Amino acid sequence: MAFSKSLTLLRMETNQTNRQAVIQGAPFSAARVTDLLARYDEQGPRYTSYPSVAQFAQFDTQAYFSALANSDTEAPLSVYVHIPFCNTPCYYCTCEKVVVRQRGTVRAYLNYLKKEMKLLRLCSNLSSRRVEQLHFGGGTPTYLDDAELTELIHTLAHTFNFSQGQDRDYSIEIDPRTMDGRRIELIRGLGFNRVSLGVQDFNTDVQTAINRVQDFQQLESLVVDIRVRGFGSLNFDMIYGLPKQTMKTLEQTLTTLIAMSPERVSYYNYAHMPQRFAGQRAIEEAELPEPTLKLQMLRYIVERLTNAGYAYIGMEHFVKSTDTLVTAQREGVLCRNFQGYTISKARDLVGLGMSSISTVNGVYSQNFDQLDDYFQSIKVGRLPISSGFVSGPEDFMRREIIQQLSCYRRLNIQAIEESFKVNFWEHFAHTKPALLQMQSDGLLSLLDRRFVVVSPEGALFLRNICMLFDEYWRRSSHKDLSCSRVI
Repeated sequence: MAFSKSLTLLRMETNQTNRQAVIQGAPFSAARVTDLLARYDEQGPRYTSYPSVAQFAQFDTQAYFSALANSDTEAPLSVYVHIPFCNTPCYYCTCEKVVVRQRGTVRAYLNYLKKEMKLLRLCSNLSSRRVEQLHFGGGTPTYLDDAELTELIHTLAHTFNFSQGQDRDYSIEIDPRTMDGRRIELIRGLGFNRVSLGVQDFNTDVQTAINRVQDFQQLESLVVDIRVRGFGSLNFDMIYGLPKQTMKTLEQTLTTLIAMSPERVSYYNYAHMPQRFAGQRAIEEAELPEPTLKLQMLRYIVERLTNAGYAYIGMEHFVKSTDTLVTAQREGVLCRNFQGYTISKARDLVGLGMSSISTVNGVYSQNFDQLDDYFQSIKVGRLPISSGFVSGPEDFMRREIIQQLSCYRRLNIQAIEESFKVNFWEHFAHTKPALLQMQSDGLLSLLDRRFVVVSPEGALFLRNICMLFDEYWRRSSHKDLSCSRVI
């Protein structure tokens, strides 16, 4: 659905006053922490999509094919490629991964990726659309050797219309333990201009507890090599709430992080769900920080990074004030999707590989998340789709509300009413008591019933605020199984 011009302009206008605020002052009092956690520490989606993946189900794949066939051939495209392989398991990980040491499995996977691309070309007009954004995720994309990475890029370039523009976003997730200067030069030569390093934490005791020990000097040297090669952006993936983390270790990690000065920082909340992710059962729950400490950690992370010149974009993401995401937020073209926060260069996303997710004109489609199922579907000539979701008008409206809140920490009620032809307070009457409670708690303000403005403190509970407008979550009876805790 194309949103109205008035919505875009109003979103840009209201964002002019939404400057980044630094959360300063003394730590939360014990009573304040207890009160906030009692009210808001619950499970909830991360809102990389609306509805969340938990709502995906078996559906008529013809809906996806129709969306592909009817997509705008002139519109830019985003492509995601999932590389699931890892050498060893990292205990904290919640990604779809396969720990392998036999290169034959990798060879088979690349062959099936090629076949998936051929099947996709048969049922779509995607080859004419310019790919403005490309992202390799995992797993560990750099598990592929040099020849395999080169082969995959060449296959993609023959399947899709790669942008030649200087402002394209072609990014790859990197395990620093798999890289050196020579490989970084190859990555740059293949056309990637953004890299994300999986760092997680600098403390060796924490690294040992999560089975991801990495040499600091190797990482430091790698960062220098990245700078020399002229990448447009360097991101560090970090995690708080890991076993053996304390306020002291967090302070030391942040000092090191700030000194290394990446352009972007993703500081994720560790999601401990051992009932879903077997690897997490190796983590000693007694060594995990309590929710009260995690809330203090998050607050401290925001303080340190904003004081160091980073803008707090939204859920767990920080960027330097000169970053293009800050400009996108100011101009009203920031969006949140399966890759986190990005510039809205392409509305449609095509996912390739095991477990990847596509979204075309409001139709979501997810591939099988087991390697054998993924192979078998392609072997018989079918796209490896396991589940999906077809959005309706209500979904588009709620998605826009959640996008506004998660990207701008501000909701323009008048713009929603004009664009979707609803009386907001009648349509969302059920949210009013919770919104008033959040206002009383200092998490947001309701300005003349025309705007919802999230406070700096409320930014720590942004997922809770978004959840108020999630109809599927409100009706869900399996909240404890589908999502991580907010804190």
